[in-house]
Parts: sequence; structure tokens; C-alpha cells
Amino acid sequence: MAEPATRTRPSWRGWRGRRPFWGGVLVLFGGLEILFTLRAPLPVVLHIGLQGLSGYLVPVVMVVCGLLVLFNPAQRLFYSIVAVLASLASWLTSNLGGFLIGMLFGLVGSCLTFGWLPDQPPRRRLLRRGQGRRKAAGTAGV
Repeated sequence: MAEPATRTRPSWRGWRGRRPFWGGVLVLFGGLEILFTLRAPLPVVLHIGLQGLSGYLVPVVMVVCGLLVLFNPAQRLFYSIVAVLASLASWLTSNLGGFLIGMLFGLVGSCLTFGWLPDQPPRRRLLRRGQGRRKAAGTAGV
């Protein structure tokens, strides 16, 4: 029973480690939060015109950028710049950026995505943890 769980967990960690996971998730959640704070029905938005439509368009762009960061990390710099611009635009178009929460999620997620670098060497803490395991196993000299 425990065998499938042990196989899927390392593969999930591997998938998550090869992309700016938390940045993409925060941008995605920021866009969803802004979408949920909009309460106007669609016929009213269409009657208002482009101003009302931009209130829905900006968070949709944030959600799409969050998904693209997760599933296409090679273009993460472009997506993070678009997401930060959409987050800042949500201040004007979407209830003060989803009452600041969605805008802050989008900004923090965009910054995390922009700063993420692929193929980084392991951090010192992880190196020490790996050396501690080798010493405990008796293979310190290997």
C-alpha cells in the first residue's frame, strides 16, 4: 500500500523543484482572489463597457500567467513581468487589487518567479543534512 505514495512523492518534488512553484501558485491565487472579489454580474459589466471589462480582464491575465509559470517555466521572466504589471493594474481596475490581498499575492509571486534560477546547486543546509546522513550510515569517508 505504501509503495505508490513513496514513488509519487519524489516525482512531485522533482516536478516542483524544476520550476518556480511558489511564485506561480501565489500569482494564481492572487488572480483568483481578485476574481472572487468582483461582484458585478456580467451584463452590467458589458453595459459599462471597457472600464468594467478590464476589471475581469486583469485578474484573468494574472491567473493565466500563474498557470504558464507553473507549466512553462522557460519563459518565466516574461510571465513574471506581465504578472507584476497586471497586479499593479488591478489596483485601479479591480476593487483596489482585491482589497490589497490579491495584489500583494501577485506582486510577491511575481518577484519570487523573477528571482528563481534553474539548476541551482544545493543549499548549504541541504549539503549539511546529506553529510549528516552519510556519517550516520558510516560512509563519511566515501
